[in-house]
Amino acid sequence: MSDERLVNPIKGDEDAQVEKSLRPKRLPEFIGQEKVVNQLKIAIAAAKGRKEPLDHTLFYGPPGLGKTSLSG
Repeated sequence: MSDERLVNPIKGDEDAQVEKSLRPKRLPEFIGQEKVVNQLKIAIAAAKGRKEPLDHTLFYGPPGLGKTSLSG
């Protein structure tokens, strides 16, 4: 029997690349959270209309909802 581990508990560079490639890059690519995405679209459009940067936005909630992906 081999002592080689198939799963490594330490996160490597390859893991980070895979995670990054799985995240949506544009708002239409987000699945779920329709209300949040729609509100964010309105805020972005308003900021563009004013020719100003988007106001600070706080995303909160339990893990796994897509807060980090939306903020990226």
